[in-house]
Amino acid sequence: MTYCCGMMLDRGLVLMSDTRTNSGVDNISTFRKMYHWSLPGERVVSLMTAGNLATTQAVISKLEEREKAPSERHNTVLEAPTMFQVATIIGKLLRETIQERDEQNGMQASGTFTASMILAGQIKGMEPRIFLIYPEGNFIEAQPDTPFFQIGETKYGRPIILRAYDPTMSFEDAVKLLMVSFDSTIKANLSVGLPLDLLVIERDKFEPLHERRILATDPYYRAISSRWGEALKRAFHSLPDYSFYNAPAPVED
Repeated sequence: MTYCCGMMLDRGLVLMSDTRTNSGVDNISTFRKMYHWSLPGERVVSLMTAGNLATTQAVISKLEEREKAPSERHNTVLEAPTMFQVATIIGKLLRETIQERDEQNGMQASGTFTASMILAGQIKGMEPRIFLIYPEGNFIEAQPDTPFFQIGETKYGRPIILRAYDPTMSFEDAVKLLMVSFDSTIKANLSVGLPLDLLVIERDKFEPLHERRILATDPYYRAISSRWGEALKRAFHSLPDYSFYNAPAPVED
């Protein structure tokens, strides 16, 4: 499993992904799930992946090959005129890759090689955009009412984002919010784990503003994890106490 999240802010985009692909007492693997390409001054495009590792790596490899030989293969992420068309290209490539692997492995393997992706970026003269790409190749775009997308193990980290997200928040606060979201998910599910990859894209800059890998030993992450746990305990104990003897009478129909 995995967990990736892409968030829209007034200032730009903030993306974070974990790196765990297998889980178990003695079976843990780490693979990058966040990739980006840029033409300074013209565009920056990032892709996060979740699902079957062989499928997602095949899609990334095909995209990388197209970037290395653009004269032979058109419709690359660095040539498409809009982010919508970039999403269309990647969606088609994802669908074709899944179909190829299903056909190679027979009907019983159908669905085994599924994957989903979050595409984010900006092309000069246009707004920053985020798309959620489904295994079927279709996609939806983030809007003010749905300003962030998650893929993978999403349920544990979603509540904190829903409660604390603000489009006007700073990049630094957005990173802090995502760290809390990921820490909550890591605590609840063994299939999500560190290191985490972080990418910040500022509006109209067309190259990463901030990029880093967050290790389990990272002092800021450890402080966030510890203090968030303590803050939750304090918030819990500050809530009104429940009483067996002074409970309100039930309302009759």
